[in-house]
Amino acid sequence: MRPTAEESIDYSRKWWVMVAVGTSVLLATIDGSIVNVALPTMQADFGTTFNVIQWVALSYLLTLATLTLGVGRLGDVLGKKRIFLLGFAVFTLASVLCGLAPNIELLITFRVIQAVGGTMMLALGASILIEAFPPDERGKALGWIGTAVSVGIITGPVAGGLLISAFDWRAIFLVNVPVGIVGLWLAARAIPDLAPLPGQRMDYYGAAVLSVTLLALSLALTLGQSQGFASPQIVALFTLALAGLIAFVILELRLASPMIDLRTFREPLLSVSVVTGFATFVAASATFFLLPFYLEGVLGFEVREVGLLLGVTPLFLGITSPLSGSLSDRIGVRRLTLAGLIILTLAFAAFRTIDVDTSVPAFLALVIPIGIGMGLFQSPNNSAIMSSVPREYSGVASGILTQTRLLGQIAGIAVLGSVWAARVAAQVGGLEVGDAVSAPDYVQVAALRDTFTVAALLLAVATVLGFWGLREESRRRSRAQAGAV
Repeated sequence: MRPTAEESIDYSRKWWVMVAVGTSVLLATIDGSIVNVALPTMQADFGTTFNVIQWVALSYLLTLATLTLGVGRLGDVLGKKRIFLLGFAVFTLASVLCGLAPNIELLITFRVIQAVGGTMMLALGASILIEAFPPDERGKALGWIGTAVSVGIITGPVAGGLLISAFDWRAIFLVNVPVGIVGLWLAARAIPDLAPLPGQRMDYYGAAVLSVTLLALSLALTLGQSQGFASPQIVALFTLALAGLIAFVILELRLASPMIDLRTFREPLLSVSVVTGFATFVAASATFFLLPFYLEGVLGFEVREVGLLLGVTPLFLGITSPLSGSLSDRIGVRRLTLAGLIILTLAFAAFRTIDVDTSVPAFLALVIPIGIGMGLFQSPNNSAIMSSVPREYSGVASGILTQTRLLGQIAGIAVLGSVWAARVAAQVGGLEVGDAVSAPDYVQVAALRDTFTVAALLLAVATVLGFWGLREESRRRSRAQAGAV
């Protein structure tokens, strides 16, 4: 008989659970970025075009964005451990298939399968952790997972370059296999097999509608950069996403056991956490998408140096995140999330100072606060989201964390990338938006300043919401204390 979360849980295995979940997060995060380094090599090996080879990366990201929330709910209904273990196995097997793929069509197909396994791991990791740790240590646990994400972001490009140099592009997939086998074994032994709450049913219709909606939205944001957001195809995708969202809301409000209990979002503090989390990922995506063009094209750094300079932000995020998570267990989440938002807003606003000859120390002084601000904000905010949702929807809440990050990254690259390209085109008459990198350096820098200013304004709005959240929480605490007297 499988125990429930309400029954005694052996917290002595919590750090083994952390290692198992951390390994899954590390693998899935690395594979989201490691292929970017290998794309030119793959393109030459398969003799294909850039428009085709880019789907090796896009297929993985779009699959994650499409399936995450549905998989999270499936874990609530069927049990998180079995879905998580299946994901580990699928991811590991698909890594073998990717490494042996004889042509580009099969490689893209296997990447989709790999992303399905990655979704099963990422969507349920946070929920498994909060059930394995005592309530007063959940912020610390989520903080360490933030570190695993940061390590994955740093390691992906570096490991990809080393593996391709020593072997070939197939090694970036095959290296997952021994790690995946060990991680799967550890997860099978360490993760408690908790029974889902009785009476729950999977809303397959809602999951299907939401998946189509998220796929249409993700495709529109991704392809809109090259086709133009006003093109008929992109407008049709946005229209489909809007229609799907309306249909999903209507469907969910009529069901006794919906895929997502939308009434939960009547809790304003939960909505604040989700919206501010989304805003930070939109802004942060500019760091990793636009700054390589600046560092390499304007400042003239080599690719290896660019990787090291961009690794500073996730490094400081990884250092700050567990500290912030542990502190949030003692003092609450709102002060820390607000501090993180303030630092992020000021850091992005400070990018008005960049120029065509910015020094390395000056550049580091700009990107280090971004890592610290994200570290301060992310773990407490994740803890706030997980704590605001009843246990029967904890898998969905875990999926929301991943979904917020994915959609924030997709939207940030699409919107802020388009802002940068449009600002370049506006200053250089007749230049195609897609040729922004060929504009004079001073034009690219001016456009980059404007783009980071837009990001800073977005974060300023998020900061206002953070202030409101802190005040609302203080008012509730005061009313509770007055009622207890």
